[in-house]
Amino acid sequence: MHHEVFINTLYIISFSLMIYGLMKLTGPQTAVRGNWIAAIGMTLAFVATLLKDEMGENWLLIIAGLVVGAAVGVPAALKVKMTAMPQMVALFNGVGGGAVALIAWAEFRNTDGYAHEPKYMAIASLFAALVGSVSFWGSNVAFGKLQEILPGKPITLGKLQQPVNVLVLLGAVACGVAIAVGADSEWLMVGLLVLAALVGLFVVLPIGGADMPVVISMLNAATGLSAAAMGLALNNTALIVAGMLVGASGSILTNLMAKAMNRSIPAIVAGGFGGGGGSAGGAGGGETRPVQSTSAADAAIQMAYASNVVVVPGYGMAVAQAQHAVKEMAELLEAKGVQVSYAIHPVAGRMPGHMNVLLAEADVPYEQLKEMDEINSQFAQTDVSLVIGANDVTNPAAETNPNSPIYGMPVLKVNQSKSVIVLKRSMSSGFAGIDNELFYDSKTAMLFGDAKASVSEIVEELKQL
Repeated sequence: MHHEVFINTLYIISFSLMIYGLMKLTGPQTAVRGNWIAAIGMTLAFVATLLKDEMGENWLLIIAGLVVGAAVGVPAALKVKMTAMPQMVALFNGVGGGAVALIAWAEFRNTDGYAHEPKYMAIASLFAALVGSVSFWGSNVAFGKLQEILPGKPITLGKLQQPVNVLVLLGAVACGVAIAVGADSEWLMVGLLVLAALVGLFVVLPIGGADMPVVISMLNAATGLSAAAMGLALNNTALIVAGMLVGASGSILTNLMAKAMNRSIPAIVAGGFGGGGGSAGGAGGGETRPVQSTSAADAAIQMAYASNVVVVPGYGMAVAQAQHAVKEMAELLEAKGVQVSYAIHPVAGRMPGHMNVLLAEADVPYEQLKEMDEINSQFAQTDVSLVIGANDVTNPAAETNPNSPIYGMPVLKVNQSKSVIVLKRSMSSGFAGIDNELFYDSKTAMLFGDAKASVSEIVEELKQL
């Protein structure tokens, strides 16, 4: 009795730490501490689970699993670049879903097809198997698209895609129903897992790269729900609570990201948006539209004699790892009396908070980071906006062109600035695969080249002024 009370007490402490840690993730000053607090909570939950009597004598397998997991996870986490963080999240999330699906399969085998288990446990386990398998395979596709192993453009069967998706999903559900009502054929379980895998592939492949961050968040929520369902089937409190935390937070994040892109979740799942390979030049038909070019020296002079400058970071800054050079540039401008701030779009980069984390890494003061709703009203009074690798989130077509795929998407109103300097490697389109009308604005000057090299040149020019 005392043993069980001790385990339950550990669980309560661990859940409290997880929730408290999640609360601390809401701000950059406390996020690292919150991550450690939540990690300690998960460690306590893990220890409490190992202390359960039903764990048996499987210590050798448990230790082997810990060694293999640590050998893969720790080096990956230490070596991954910030630009590759979204695909690592997709990959690790997928592994979680796959683990849940395999546990459900093992439970099916250990219980002779749930022959002597309550119906609710069988249903929960089958739900976990289906959703976990969908999450695993869907997350792997998302990883492949972000890593550019797979094309970023939608891969689809056209008009047949949605009917095929529905038929495959119904097939997986039918296998689950058959098992739940008493069938014990292992082929039914294998069929459920395989058909669920096809659902994951068929749903994510037609979704373009522009929607991948939302898809990752959605699959993350699905993995959490599958873990919670598996916890219910195994009567494991840790899995239930942790899974529901992941499912709930992932669902909220997915909804917020979809709103930031003016996209509905059903529209994202329907796919077909975000080709990632639009024309490099004009509006169509191979037409090349003129743009104005500038130099690092001219850009430095323009910003040095401005009253205020707004830096608009995007994925290009992340790829170039230009955040430290940007911080040095901002310090030089501030020394000359220029007010510098940073405009942060909710989905700039490839995951929420991507730009915040990069700039925090360079010790940019948090109070200088302005969210979209706050900064948009200030662009009309901005002397110079410096756009560093941001594309779709600054495209005026979202507000002016009803025929644009991103029409209605909230964007940073950079075009209202008195002048705009865009740092970009080339005229290639962004993740949505469409031209950015900002580049052709009469107030915009393009500074072509690697973002870090361009900013470093501006820094040297500023030092000479």
